[in-house]
Amino acid sequence: MENASVLLEQLRTVAKLTTVEGQFSEIYNYSEYQGDFGFFWDKKALVRVRATVSAGYDLNAVNIRIDSVRHIVQIGPLPEPQILSIDHNIDYYDLSEGLFESFSTEDYNRINARAKEQIREKAQQSPLLPAAKEQARKILEVLGMMVKNAGWEVEVLEQKGTLELK
Repeated sequence: MENASVLLEQLRTVAKLTTVEGQFSEIYNYSEYQGDFGFFWDKKALVRVRATVSAGYDLNAVNIRIDSVRHIVQIGPLPEPQILSIDHNIDYYDLSEGLFESFSTEDYNRINARAKEQIREKAQQSPLLPAAKEQARKILEVLGMMVKNAGWEVEVLEQKGTLELK
């Protein structure tokens, strides 16, 4: 028999723009004890982690100004793209427990958290964030064309100046 209670704990509004997603896969080898008499104390797990990492922008950090006299929409400066979410699944393989040690709930939680952190680290080192920045530029170009058809212009303010979208 199974029983579950699902509760909505918090509801909040967000303004996030996901510009790219990356699929990551990792084999994570966890071992808690390295020493003599490992047969008695060692806990080992081989874990496969599959994750979808979303990258883009928190739009709450973006300034948007509208100049209705000059018909210009100014956006920015854009922050650097960031990892917005990591949706991951873990499959446990080859669990080995020592004679006097077994995996606890805390162990599984620690393995889960560390595996997710390793995915985050690999995602930050991958081409994901530069791709998110490039995709944002393309989205802003499309926005610029749409706004231009209405007789307005879009200026994207950058750290080093202004980029006018044509």
